[in-house]
Amino acid sequence: MENFIPYGKQFIDEDDIKAVVEVLKSDFITQGPKIKEFEEALASYVGAKYAVVFNSGTSALHGAYFALDLKKDDEFITTPMTFVATSNAGLYLGAKPVFVDIEKDTGNIDISKIEEKITDKTKLLSVVHYSGHPVDMEKVKELADKYNLKIVEDACHALGAKYKNERIGNCKYSDVTIFSFHPVKHITTGEGGAVLTNNKEIYEKLLIFRNHGITKDRFINNPDGDWYYEMQYLGYNYRMTDIQASLGISQLKKLNRFIEKRRNIAKIYNKAFKDNPYFDLPVEKDYAYHSYHLYPIKLKDKYKEKKAEIFRSLRKEGVGVQVHYIPVYLQPYYQNLGYKKGLCPIAEDFYKREISLPIFPAMTEKDIEYVIEKVFKVFI
Repeated sequence: MENFIPYGKQFIDEDDIKAVVEVLKSDFITQGPKIKEFEEALASYVGAKYAVVFNSGTSALHGAYFALDLKKDDEFITTPMTFVATSNAGLYLGAKPVFVDIEKDTGNIDISKIEEKITDKTKLLSVVHYSGHPVDMEKVKELADKYNLKIVEDACHALGAKYKNERIGNCKYSDVTIFSFHPVKHITTGEGGAVLTNNKEIYEKLLIFRNHGITKDRFINNPDGDWYYEMQYLGYNYRMTDIQASLGISQLKKLNRFIEKRRNIAKIYNKAFKDNPYFDLPVEKDYAYHSYHLYPIKLKDKYKEKKAEIFRSLRKEGVGVQVHYIPVYLQPYYQNLGYKKGLCPIAEDFYKREISLPIFPAMTEKDIEYVIEKVFKVFI
C-alpha cells in the first residue's frame, strides 16, 4: 500500500547510525563498555540507583521475577490487559499468574480488586502501566506493604512517563521496574530491555542471571586462580550487546523530545476527536504524566459489535491500527491451564472496544491529518 501509517515505529537518525558504526569499528561488539554506560545513563535518567540491561523486555521480566525469588507454586497478581510476556515470565519459574480486572478508563489494573485475590501463596504484584499511563503506585505500595508483597512495575509502555511528577523507573514505590526497547517503544535498541532497582542485592543477582548464572567475583568456593568463575544459579544468556547499547545511549538523549512529540500528537487527536459519537478517548489522571506509547480509543456501544469491520476498513484506508490486547487468559495456552472466559469482565469488554491509532515521533503533520481524516471517513 502506497500510504500506510503503522501504529508505532522507531525513529533513527544519523547520530544513532554513527554511534552504532563506532562500536562496529571498536574492539567490543558484544559485552563491552557501552553496556555499563547505557545502564548508568538509564538509571540517572529515571532516578534509580541501578540498571541492568537485557536482550529483551521479556528476559528483563524473567530476570526481575527470579531476582525477587518467585518460585514454583508461588502466585503473583497481574493484569490480563498486557502482552503475554508479563505473565509468561512468571510461568517460566513455575509460578501461577492470578489475573485482576482493570479500570474502564485507563486500562490499568483495578487496585480496589487486588486484595480479594491475595492468598498465603501470593509473592508479588506485577502492575502494568498500560499504554504509558501510570498506575496509582502509592496505593499499590500501601497494599503490598500490608501483605508483605514485592512490587514489579512493568513499565514497558511507560519510559518517560511520570507519577506525581517523578519519573517512572525510580522505584520509589516498587522493588523493580521493567522497560522494553522494542522498535515501537519510546526508544529502541532493536530488541532490548532493562530492570531498574534501588536494591543492591537484586542488582547483583540480575547481573549473574543474565550471564548463564555465572559470576567472576563474589565467590562461594575458594578460587583456583585468576581465571576462576562460578555458576551459582541456573541463568540464561540474556545479555545485550554493545551494538545495541550504543544505539540505546544515542536514543536516550532524544527521549524527552520523543515524549513531547507523542504528547503533542495525542493533543491534536484529543482536539480533533473531542465529543465524537463513535468512540471514547484515552484519559490522563491528575497524578499522571502520560507517555503515550499507545493512543487507545474505545468504541461506544453502538459500534462495539462492528469492531472487526471498522478495524479492517481503517487498515484498508492505510491507517495501521492495532489492538492492545486480547486478555492474556483467553489465549489457548492459558485456557489449557484452566483459566476461563468471564474471569475479568471489564478487561474482556475493553478488548471488544479497543483500537490503537498510530502514534510515534516520526509522524508528520500530514500523517496525523491523514489518520484523522480516514478515521472520520470510516465512521461516517
